[in-house]
Amino acid sequence: MERDEEEFWGVGSQVFLEIAPSAQKLFSFLRDSTVPLEQNPKLKPHATSVFVMTCDSAVQLRKAGKVTVRESTLKKLGATHFRTGVANEHFEVTKFALLETIKEAVPDMWSPEMKNAWAEAYDQLVDAIKSEMKPPSS
Repeated sequence: MERDEEEFWGVGSQVFLEIAPSAQKLFSFLRDSTVPLEQNPKLKPHATSVFVMTCDSAVQLRKAGKVTVRESTLKKLGATHFRTGVANEHFEVTKFALLETIKEAVPDMWSPEMKNAWAEAYDQLVDAIKSEMKPPSS
């Protein structure tokens, strides 16, 4: 693995925004930004959090057969994704970008089994987030 970590996150973020450029408006830190995408200081931490949560989900699936996310975290993620208008298509584009980024990071290890494992972990995490995507209680 010759490339550095920042380059990989840039690849994933660029893949995401190339496929779904309208999704840029969903991110408060990108919406009105004039900073080039690769220089935005908040993009890498966001991409990293998606990766880490998916990685945690993969570990949980392997150990316990299910994904568990703290309820407070899940409620916050669900509320944020609901409020900003995240749609199913955005989750699918994110999944594609995540898988492509991992594939580029570890080309010698990449296999259909690895792809399926990461996809399953991501899908279960997304299902948990979607379960909390609802209007705030009055």
